[in-house]
Amino acid sequence: MSHSGTGPVVSFENVSKHYGSLKAVDGLSLELRRGETVALLGPNGAGKSTSLDMLLALRKPTAGTIRMFGHDPYYAVKTGQVGAMLQSGGLMPEVTVRELVTLVAGLHPRPVPVNTTLRAAGIESVADQRVDRLSGGQTQRVRFALAIAGECELIVLDEPTTAMDVETRRLFWANMKAEVAEGRTLLFATHYLEEADQAADRILVINKGRLLADGTPAEIKQRAGAKRMSFRLERVDEPFLLNLPGLESLEIRHDVVQIQTRDSDATLYAVLDAGYRPSEIEVSSLGLEQAFIAITAEDDRAGGASGPVRLARHASTASAEKEMSGK
Repeated sequence: MSHSGTGPVVSFENVSKHYGSLKAVDGLSLELRRGETVALLGPNGAGKSTSLDMLLALRKPTAGTIRMFGHDPYYAVKTGQVGAMLQSGGLMPEVTVRELVTLVAGLHPRPVPVNTTLRAAGIESVADQRVDRLSGGQTQRVRFALAIAGECELIVLDEPTTAMDVETRRLFWANMKAEVAEGRTLLFATHYLEEADQAADRILVINKGRLLADGTPAEIKQRAGAKRMSFRLERVDEPFLLNLPGLESLEIRHDVVQIQTRDSDATLYAVLDAGYRPSEIEVSSLGLEQAFIAITAEDDRAGGASGPVRLARHASTASAEKEMSGK
């Protein structure tokens, strides 16, 4: 590793990227430190990919400063200090996986032996197949192999496990943990929040190009400031439940009431004070997905977007989550 300084691996200082009147990134400031695994979360259009493109010198910021290992990002990319796996860009067709990895490794200032890279990416079994005849998951693993074909100190991944099945994802993250254990820094953007919860030391939540939250998975969950509550009621009065204190969201399935609340004590006491006697009461902290939704929804409301309590009746878990995410 050539970077031995104590400063941040990456720093964004009040970085913005505008496309006419559209602010894709708006005054973003953050730092990454050596050895961290950092997840970048945000809804579609939040500015994640644009931020990664600027970090990798693929786009220039409209304003602000980005530094990587104390230098301009272009210098860090040119000297092989960063490896990247992006959503955009195709792979060279009509060559085998081994030929492609060999080519990319040969262009790197500090190449890793090709067989080592193939093994680390879990693609030894398809090494002699043509790249354009691979499955979606295999193609993703080839992209990952190209990102680690040289001895880089920072690995940047944009939606790395798209099209991978469950077992392939598990193996992928096991390989990534091995990379980080060698002292590398990992920054990844994902829509799979359970991956961020399990793999990341630190989570950055962005919305509308701005940083909303920065902390460990546990801190992000706590930052949401809400809890989940569920109980059974013999008779359900929707208007009453919709006016409970602290209510953020409400879901009713037959006699089961599920609530997201900012004040679980006040919510429960209001139910009891009204003469109801709920059973099977459960109160728990939000999971990362619910915390993410709460944080971004709060920002949307602050920006003038409406944020009414959402009510779902007789909905499946998948459709309820889809409604909460606004998708």
